[in-house]
Amino acid sequence: MELLNSSLLEWSRAQFAMTAGYHWLFVPLTLGLGIIMSIIESIYVKTGDEKWKKAAKFWQLIFGINFAIGVATGIILEFQFGTNWSNYSWFVGDIFGAPLAIEGIVAFFLEATFISIMFFGWKRVSKKMHLASTWLTVAGATLSAYWILVANAWMQYPAGMQFNPETVRNEMVSFWSVALSPFAVNKFFHTVVSAWGLGAAFVSGVSAWYLLKNRNNDFALKSIKVSAVFGLASFLLLAVTGDGSAYQVAQKQPMKLAAMEGLYDGKEGAGLIAVGMLNPAKKIYADNVDPYVFKVELPKMLSLMGYRNTNAFVPGINNIIGGGYALPDGSTALSFDEKKARGQKAIEALANFQVAKKEGRDAEAAQYEAALRENYAYFGYGYLTDAQQLVPNVPLTFYSFRVMVIIGGYFILLFLLLCWYNYKKKVETSRWLQYVLLWSIPLAYIAGQLGWVVAEVGRQPWTIQDVLPLQAAISSLPTGNVIITFTLFALLFTALLIAEVSIMVKQIKKGPEE
Repeated sequence: MELLNSSLLEWSRAQFAMTAGYHWLFVPLTLGLGIIMSIIESIYVKTGDEKWKKAAKFWQLIFGINFAIGVATGIILEFQFGTNWSNYSWFVGDIFGAPLAIEGIVAFFLEATFISIMFFGWKRVSKKMHLASTWLTVAGATLSAYWILVANAWMQYPAGMQFNPETVRNEMVSFWSVALSPFAVNKFFHTVVSAWGLGAAFVSGVSAWYLLKNRNNDFALKSIKVSAVFGLASFLLLAVTGDGSAYQVAQKQPMKLAAMEGLYDGKEGAGLIAVGMLNPAKKIYADNVDPYVFKVELPKMLSLMGYRNTNAFVPGINNIIGGGYALPDGSTALSFDEKKARGQKAIEALANFQVAKKEGRDAEAAQYEAALRENYAYFGYGYLTDAQQLVPNVPLTFYSFRVMVIIGGYFILLFLLLCWYNYKKKVETSRWLQYVLLWSIPLAYIAGQLGWVVAEVGRQPWTIQDVLPLQAAISSLPTGNVIITFTLFALLFTALLIAEVSIMVKQIKKGPEE
């Protein structure tokens, strides 16, 4: 039975990961391209130059192709919470469902209302009205992303909730604590700015292709003027919001930070590993084994990033499991065994409360409820069996984080160079730069995917941090059913991706309207 449950869990995770991965191929281009096409149309409205209008219409067409397929994958992703993760949906649906409902009712309807004007209103409404519809379409897409990211951030830092033992559900007690939590706000800005960077890389790369083909050169150079400045600003902002993300992770998810750094034993004044290779022989509590084959370390930077203090103590994996170190609030960290014991007390108190309530023993029920609330912060630990389950995949998290950061640094340098060449009017004649821009498009997608790997793999084993582990969140389904749907979705999403790429390539080859 345990083997079957393990298989069900892994297949359910694989299906969700695949759907989310495909979905994030479409979403960032929607968000990034949306801003760029809106800026280009704003220049057209201000200058009256029809060449800017031609550029705006072309990028809007590419936006529309990508937008339609992104919606399809997003709907399937949300449905999986009810099919594959029904225990999760029951346990926190009152909270988690709220931002998703707002996303569907407000943001998506905003997009749906104005996108039709954007595509079909060029000759039917005034220039300013059309420009407003374009910006409002992008605003709707960005708002949609905000509420989805609020839901995701809440899973990683649950706030504004209270557990109801009578219904065995978590209930929202503060909407604004959920919607405006520091974790959610920072996740939104970091994720959306990364999408802007991808949009700039895409526009620059496609424009470079036109220059390489020596066609539509004026259109390509106009697009690069916008994407170069926008791309540089986006990746610089990405570095700032990335620092904010590291701080939030250090405060709320120390195990994720330890996995990102391959840090097994914490220390004061911890350095940030710029480049390194992990030692595969390193295990938890194997203190005589060096965790790195080699490393290039920036002294004290991890303490500074995580705690805004160069001498702050950064706990490692072994510290988090063993406990006993001082927390920023002055309290002492509990060990895994202590958290597990408290989690088991919470689970037992909940079961006793249910029985006592059913039998009308209200005084005893109140005592059990008090014990439950006292230990509820560690509820999820009661479902874990050993400390190893608390440790995410360290190599995958460590290397994904580094490759993502290296690619981000690469794009800062690339867009700096592009802005300089654009200022010197050398972009049209620099074929090597055009090739670099074209072949850099996949790197932006890789960085975005790796960002989600760090965010989601790094928080394992939790669906809700400290409250609900994966094995307690899945639906009771035959494993074969999940395998079948996984296969069907894989085929469907691959077909959609091939169709989108084919349509976009065909449209790019056709070029902007003359």
